[in-house]
Amino acid sequence: MKRAEGVVDTAPAARAVRGAQIMRAEGVVGPPRPEPARAARRVDQILGPARRRLAAAPFEAPPREAALLLARVLGLNEAALLARPELLVSDDDAARFERLLQRRLEGEPVAYLLGEKEFYGRTFRVDRRTLVPRPETEHLVEAALVRARAAGDRQRILDLGTGSGAIAITLSLELPQATVVATDLSIAALAVAKHNRAVHRAPVHLAVSTMLDAVDAHAADLVVANLPYLDPDDTAGLETEVLRWEPAGALFAGPGGLDRFRELFAATPRLRPGAVLLLEIGAGQSEPIMTLAAQYHLRRLDTVRDYAGHERVLILQR
Repeated sequence: MKRAEGVVDTAPAARAVRGAQIMRAEGVVGPPRPEPARAARRVDQILGPARRRLAAAPFEAPPREAALLLARVLGLNEAALLARPELLVSDDDAARFERLLQRRLEGEPVAYLLGEKEFYGRTFRVDRRTLVPRPETEHLVEAALVRARAAGDRQRILDLGTGSGAIAITLSLELPQATVVATDLSIAALAVAKHNRAVHRAPVHLAVSTMLDAVDAHAADLVVANLPYLDPDDTAGLETEVLRWEPAGALFAGPGGLDRFRELFAATPRLRPGAVLLLEIGAGQSEPIMTLAAQYHLRRLDTVRDYAGHERVLILQR
């Protein structure tokens, strides 16, 4: 018999549904099953392999950096993280940590990954606009503090090439009666210094300046400078992470690394007689710099060696 027009034959669909029900009952097919959730890993289970990967990196990254990166992801400090090795880390946090770890293994400085670096007992914001403050520079700060305290509390201090502002802010906080002015040619670097100044509530005056151009140099009692002092043709001893990631303009200064010292010494007639300059220098640079300094009638007062025995701070007087 013909079906009446407009009547839909539902038999095929019904047979298909019934067939699927039979197959499911017999275990032949079934709906897609969700993948089982991966068990969260413990802190110690994540740190162990990460430390080994860091130790195997070409630049020999300290294994401790694994804990620093994981602590940042979890919103803990390093001590709190290490005190809780059994703490479970979610998949999302583990993925965030892996991304940071991979960037570190590619050479990006851990200070840039964390966005901060400790210097002289305080934490400073840093990023690719500035150099990462180094422990060697604390010798420069110590030498400046000794000079300033011996000369009286109300010293007028000028910090050239301030970068993150770590030196100027430290001196200002350690010498609350002093007046500190910090300069840099890089507006981008001064933005970082401005942030750090606000965080530490340090009364440091910031200025865009090339050497002594835009400041009252004659008023300065102490000039502190961590200027670029590397020779661009002598990079054999530099870590790849420094060469690749840190701002070249804050590192290199022409043949022998002397160009910025030459510019500074040429400007020293603007300083008052008796003003003291404290300069961070590279290994083996003391005598070449003194040869330049003598041309501008600057005399050596002292040198300070770093923990490796290298002359690190040269102290001159106008």
